[in-house]
Amino acid sequence: MRLRRAARVILVGAPGVGKGTQSERLLTRFPQLSAISSGDLLRQNVKNRTPLGIKVEKTMKTGGLVSDDLILRLITNELGRRGWLFGGRPNVMTLSSSVGDAASLEGVPDAFGSSLEADPLAGATLSRQASEDPAASFLLDGFPRTAIQAKRLDDIVPINWAVSIQTPFDVIMERISSRWVHEPSGRVYNTTFNAPKVPGFDDITGEPLVKRADDTEEVYRARFQKFQETSEPLLEHYAKKGVLWEVNGMSSDEISPKLYQEFERRFL
Repeated sequence: MRLRRAARVILVGAPGVGKGTQSERLLTRFPQLSAISSGDLLRQNVKNRTPLGIKVEKTMKTGGLVSDDLILRLITNELGRRGWLFGGRPNVMTLSSSVGDAASLEGVPDAFGSSLEADPLAGATLSRQASEDPAASFLLDGFPRTAIQAKRLDDIVPINWAVSIQTPFDVIMERISSRWVHEPSGRVYNTTFNAPKVPGFDDITGEPLVKRADDTEEVYRARFQKFQETSEPLLEHYAKKGVLWEVNGMSSDEISPKLYQEFERRFL
């Protein structure tokens, strides 16, 4: 199936609602969509010991949030690498930077200052060709999470479909209590509907699966409350722009067909 126009998509939903599952299914069904994950970009930078990776590694390990400026810088880098942006200033913290670059940038406020006063996004916008070219279609994962982030992203690349995935709290809680993870790859299993072939072990590598430390009811309730506080203004932002669409379901298998149908109506 070929897209007739560019799709710039985000999925919004509470932790455990199945955003990862729906993302994978959309990417498989519509090959012209590509994935851009802020988490993956951060992990690549940490693994490659880039200046940015060195800066944020400690924050990530302690579960802290990386600043909006750095996340936007990563996303802008990736969009620029794909040739979809024009304008803006060069970014020193790219995936091609090496650990040697980090030493040479020691003490440079623009590179390592928490405020990043010199905005690397100034002037960078989606190119006219990429704005409608189906080949410039992507699913953005992990960002934006707040209305403020969404407004900043709009200045660079406007999202044209924001999907709000709704599943009852009790259903998500039951799902999370049955969840097991292969940490090195991020693959997620569930003993009720997506069980590993061999209980307790990853299907691909055979390595042991683990429970996430935050997969407890107490921790999840706190995360769910935080999500509700930040998602309401985020969804309102996209509703005002006329790009918000809500889908309800008890399971990923119930939600996926609705998601496919609406995607095809908008972009095919």
